[in-house]
Amino acid sequence: MATLVAIGYPDETTATAASLEANRLAKDMIIQPDAIAVIIRDREGKFHVTTNHHAVGGGATWGMFWGLLFGMLFFIPVLGMAVGAGLGALTGKIAKGAINKEFQERIREELQPGTSALFLVVESVTPDKAVESLSKFGGTVLKSSLPKETEEELQEALHGAPVQ
Repeated sequence: MATLVAIGYPDETTATAASLEANRLAKDMIIQPDAIAVIIRDREGKFHVTTNHHAVGGGATWGMFWGLLFGMLFFIPVLGMAVGAGLGALTGKIAKGAINKEFQERIREELQPGTSALFLVVESVTPDKAVESLSKFGGTVLKSSLPKETEEELQEALHGAPVQ
């Protein structure tokens, strides 16, 4: 099982600094470098998203997941993605409980104008290690488990395989 970790910061710059540290520690944390995203909400309330995604095996990878997640959480189109049949199925997976409602509500409350958040998808054996490694940046930690079957379905969809 994987864990979605969001760490909210009270300013616009700390999430970016923490993401650089997460990338440096990626191997130790059993995290894929493209399973890291930063979202900044500037003082005017506009969202700015940074991910380290890249194409894999002819399908999309975590960039699509981040786009769908942030679109669902903050009602913003991210990465200029249009929702087609395949993306619609993936959106349904996310919306139907892959990420619990309390987590969704808390991250919306956390990400106010002038703040930022670091998002990581971490294997279940290391989420505490990941959070501990990033503790020097402070912030508010929120976690949501991704059930194994949902994680597998998301990965299949993200990498171009059919969703069952």
